Amino acid sequence: MQAPKLGNLTQSIAFDEFGQPFIILREQDKQSRLRGKDAHKANILAALSVAKIMRTSLGPRGMDKILVSPDGDVTVTNDGATILQKMDVTHEIGKLLVELSKSQDDEIGDGTTGVVVMAGALLEEAEKLLDKGIHPIRIAQGFEDACQVAVDHLAKIADRVPWTEKKLDALYETASTTLGSKIISRFQKQMAKIAVDAVLSVADLKRKDVNFELIKMEGKVGGRLEDTMLVSGVVLDKEMSHSQMAKEIKDAKIAILTCAFEPPKPKTKHKLDITTAEAYKDLYEREQKYFKDMVQKCKDSGATLILCQWGFDDEANHLLLQSKLPSVRWVGGVEIELIAIATGARIVPRFADLAPEKLGKAGLVREISFGTQNDKMIIIEKCPLSKAVTVLIRGGNQMIIDEAKRSLHDAMCVTRNLIRDNRIVYGGGAAEIACSLEISKFADSVSGIEQYAVRSFADALEQIPITLAENSGLPPIPALASVRKAQIEQQCHHLGVDCLQKGTLDMKKQRVFETLIGKQQQLLLATQLVRMILKIDDVIQPSDKF
Repeated sequence: MQAPKLGNLTQSIAFDEFGQPFIILREQDKQSRLRGKDAHKANILAALSVAKIMRTSLGPRGMDKILVSPDGDVTVTNDGATILQKMDVTHEIGKLLVELSKSQDDEIGDGTTGVVVMAGALLEEAEKLLDKGIHPIRIAQGFEDACQVAVDHLAKIADRVPWTEKKLDALYETASTTLGSKIISRFQKQMAKIAVDAVLSVADLKRKDVNFELIKMEGKVGGRLEDTMLVSGVVLDKEMSHSQMAKEIKDAKIAILTCAFEPPKPKTKHKLDITTAEAYKDLYEREQKYFKDMVQKCKDSGATLILCQWGFDDEANHLLLQSKLPSVRWVGGVEIELIAIATGARIVPRFADLAPEKLGKAGLVREISFGTQNDKMIIIEKCPLSKAVTVLIRGGNQMIIDEAKRSLHDAMCVTRNLIRDNRIVYGGGAAEIACSLEISKFADSVSGIEQYAVRSFADALEQIPITLAENSGLPPIPALASVRKAQIEQQCHHLGVDCLQKGTLDMKKQRVFETLIGKQQQLLLATQLVRMILKIDDVIQPSDKF
């Protein structure tokens, strides 16, 4: 029975066996609804809109995006996860693509743009199949089967890269490939070396594990990008608490304090009346005694450098200078933990607990100056337990430094993945074309309507090399055709698009690598998302017309 109309709106009302009406959807007049094919089309369109934004950022010649926040902060990047995070996507399906990119970033750390482009290509193919009248579930099943074939084939064609602590070329080359599409690609080799050395400094090679919390990235505006360096220790964006304190301390014994350099204060409200000069003098002497006792306890412990989490006033600062005890105030909690790990120090909460065995050791602590603005930093290096390292990034402006941090983080993640599993596939779209050819062969053995979906998956994989060629200024169709032809004729899976126009299609010779687990994760995550979108056939949401 047709639902009755109320004004211009239709209520979802049904009638029971006694003829009594009951409402199926409450406040239906305040909700808009898309069903069936309309819902599929709307969802695919929303996802494609987001994916198309990312396409131009793929590959070594990918373009950067400039993103302006509501506060006016400017970000320039071509990192997929960062672009989507800062785009403030409001559509529900668009948000799924943001989460997809974030998942790839959290799990692998690289390939965040590629995974979104891949999902977009699959949805484009799915739309064509829907227009042919194929049921979405059959499409999703075909994609799932094809994805499994691709993942298995990637494992089959993967090469192992042998590396040891003395022979790190494979790690440098893989990190270098990751940095190829970034803004810092001019100094690819230098940055790749910094990323790999930082990871190996903190890696537990027996457990094949890397603790990224021990790698600190510090940026300082000014200088050139190539002045970026790796410090085997900790860099503090602080200066000595007094300008006349020693700027360089060799064989430093470091006391780390989380208690303030000041007399204790009552926690209750109090009032102190001073009526005579003698009483004021007595109060002053007592305060001086507190300060002197604190400084003396530091001296007695054998400390030659004090790092305090809290501030201290000029009186304490003056006494520390007189005692020739260099000190740094307002050191952050994260830095304190890193310094404690690197130097072997114990964090001391009370002056009474200070003891020689609780001090940390460092071969050299020095204060360095930058530029003409009197900017200073403190470097703690030659630490006995040098598990904590700091990358000090220099650059012309804050945007460059932020992008360099993101780029180095990606390279570090790829290095960690290679330490966990040293299998690699070749870049430049070589792995995608090899999988596409394998899936096309597999499609011949598939009976039923899923065959259409399997072939469409193979076509979608070819969108990656097409996009790489487009972004590199090459004619996309001829570039793809020549690589396909070469792969089929030579039975060689490491031929890809020559994005950098080095004169060879052989990615093995060009040393363009990607980790196997990163590439497999891309295909699996993209396929899962597309399957989820294809299973949505009804969208109910509040209407704008209230």
